[in-house]
Amino acid sequence: MLPELNDLVDMACRAGEILRAGYGLEHQIRHKGLVDLVTEVDHQSEKLLIDSIRQKFPGHRILAEESGALEGSQEHCWYIDPLDGTLNYAHGLPIFCVSIAYAYRGEVRLGVVYDPTRDQSFQAERGSGAYLGEERLRVSPTTEMIQSLLVTGFPYDAWENRNNNLDHFSRFTRLSQGVRRLGSAALDLCYIAAGWLDGFWEISISPWDIAAGGLICEEAGGIVTKLSGDRDYLTPPCSVLAANPILHPHMLELLKE
Repeated sequence: MLPELNDLVDMACRAGEILRAGYGLEHQIRHKGLVDLVTEVDHQSEKLLIDSIRQKFPGHRILAEESGALEGSQEHCWYIDPLDGTLNYAHGLPIFCVSIAYAYRGEVRLGVVYDPTRDQSFQAERGSGAYLGEERLRVSPTTEMIQSLLVTGFPYDAWENRNNNLDHFSRFTRLSQGVRRLGSAALDLCYIAAGWLDGFWEISISPWDIAAGGLICEEAGGIVTKLSGDRDYLTPPCSVLAANPILHPHMLELLKE
């Protein structure tokens, strides 16, 4: 049995309830790195998602942020991020989400990103368009870089890694109306899909961060690639560049320079 979009929506909303219930409370925080956090809510949300997949779709492979790769059929693969934006969440900043994607034979077919603070469900099925609830999503029609509002993210080791994105950030800040850093790659991609932002890039990222949002952005008319231009943005090492079809090649050229 293959999953349907409603299965992912249901899972994401139930995981979102866990995030919403814990929001604003004091958390048990563990440091995976100096600024890379995980809370007990990450684990609670991930357990719900894994248990739900295992119960309804036994034998499927799962790639999860906290649990890593859980073996299963290579034909069926799930990408789950139980709490994208943990640092925001731990500080009480309401920019975070649940991200779930399902891939069949190496191609992402279904994707849902659920924002529990705004009760917003971004969703897509390949070939059927992208939606925010019942509203069809379209990327922005912006044609000039100077008219664009961009978004980016930085690696966790930015203070010691020379490839830290600060040079790109500085350059794009001067070439656009502004560059935001929101702290949730999944929502960044959905905001590109909705046309609220015009372009997004990040130099180092994990596949579960971008699998669902990447499909949603593509189904809204956007182009999603690695920073190299490679369309296979889920094969590590992962990076991401997403924008409308007009801005994407311009951003790609600038990033390659």
